[in-house]
Amino acid sequence: MTVHYNKKFSVNKYFFTLFVSLSSFLVLTGCGGDSNENQSQRPGGFRGWDAGGSGRVTSVETMTVERSLIADQVRSFGTVRAQDVVAITPQVSNRITKLYVDLGDEVKRGQLLAKIYDATFRDQLNQAKAQLAQAEINLERDSTQLARQKRLLEIEAVSQSEYDIALSNYRGSLAQYESANASLTQAQENFNNTEVRSPVNGVVNSRNLAEGDIAAAGQPIFEIANTTGYESRIFLPVQDWRDVRVGQEVSLRVSSEAEPTAKGIVSRKSPQLDPTTGLGEVVISLSEIGASIYPGVLTENIINITVKPRAITVPRSAMVEKVETVIEPESNTIQLERTYSVFVSNGDSVAELRQLELGIEQGDRIEVLNGLRAGDQIVVTGQQGLRDGSRIRVSSGSGFSTPQRGEIATGEGRPSGQQGGWESRGQGQRPGGGNAALANLSEEERTKIRQRMQNMSREERRALMDSIRTANSANN
Repeated sequence: MTVHYNKKFSVNKYFFTLFVSLSSFLVLTGCGGDSNENQSQRPGGFRGWDAGGSGRVTSVETMTVERSLIADQVRSFGTVRAQDVVAITPQVSNRITKLYVDLGDEVKRGQLLAKIYDATFRDQLNQAKAQLAQAEINLERDSTQLARQKRLLEIEAVSQSEYDIALSNYRGSLAQYESANASLTQAQENFNNTEVRSPVNGVVNSRNLAEGDIAAAGQPIFEIANTTGYESRIFLPVQDWRDVRVGQEVSLRVSSEAEPTAKGIVSRKSPQLDPTTGLGEVVISLSEIGASIYPGVLTENIINITVKPRAITVPRSAMVEKVETVIEPESNTIQLERTYSVFVSNGDSVAELRQLELGIEQGDRIEVLNGLRAGDQIVVTGQQGLRDGSRIRVSSGSGFSTPQRGEIATGEGRPSGQQGGWESRGQGQRPGGGNAALANLSEEERTKIRQRMQNMSREERRALMDSIRTANSANN
């Protein structure tokens, strides 16, 4: 038992020693990796060093915070249409003999648009006129007879029954006259409707029938858009529909153009949502239109809900977003809390982290309610690697750029073709000075050589520089 115990202890001791050795190796390896990583970030000073560490300096680009106009907007696409579209439907049915207008023609109120075959309706009109004439004769005869019977009854020359017969005949003739008169009116109306005329001023939007087709009652021949004005109808979800009010200003932008080409106002708003789609209808009446606005064009309708003319705004790209996971103990759910901040440049040397309280947003700009003042210099490029208190170097334009890449020559341990310098991509220059091979040349000669090198490959540029260096060595 004792021997067995010692063997087991020896094995366990071996594994324990191996575990400690491996752990030490991993710790040392991790430390060495951090050191190498820090060393790899030193060249060029672009990323620099932490403020609390070795004086790290980060190159950044800044902008000045200013006050500007920003608006809370609702955007939706809709089709421009005339405020009133009238369907021209024939009142009589027969063959179309002539069309006087076509698609796109402008028409005036009362203008003749089409002619329907009218022979049948003319005959009906003439028949109604003849019936009315006959009814007039009968009414005049029975009216005279009634007047005569009335005088004879007064002198008791006729009986009461004879007078009643005359009165009945008169009333029958009067009814026939009124009926004939109504028939004549209907026949005249039918005959007049064989000429189809426009009830409004407008433009012909569509033509549905051709000459020779049968014009049936209830089937439109034309659709005419009333040119009194244009409108756009959009349908919004409940969140946006609730914020829209009648009278709010609207800008309309044609989908193929960058800038708005029309203006309007919210003229009508549906009091309820569509039960099927859950959307609310909003009607926008156009007050100003550009050359690109015409019926049927698709536009983006931009409704200004809230306008702030002097708000402090920052670009979205300048902000640093922080997301934290929060567990709600009551509901046992996980929530994401997002906070936003920017870095402010203090004296162009130190970055100060500012937490922001945000307001409305418009495009890539966001209103800042608290955390910034007009005139602050905020970091817009290079802020992702910063911390509060980090040292920075403010650069802009050509000064803000990544370090140039050089190639290491085989066996020399320095950039190829240089005497301790760098060969930059495309220019052949060292940081902070000109190329050594061009040092003995005049400025005009160097300019000509650089122009020649612009369209050369890397191998061709290297060969050219080698030849110049060879020539310089020979002259020296």
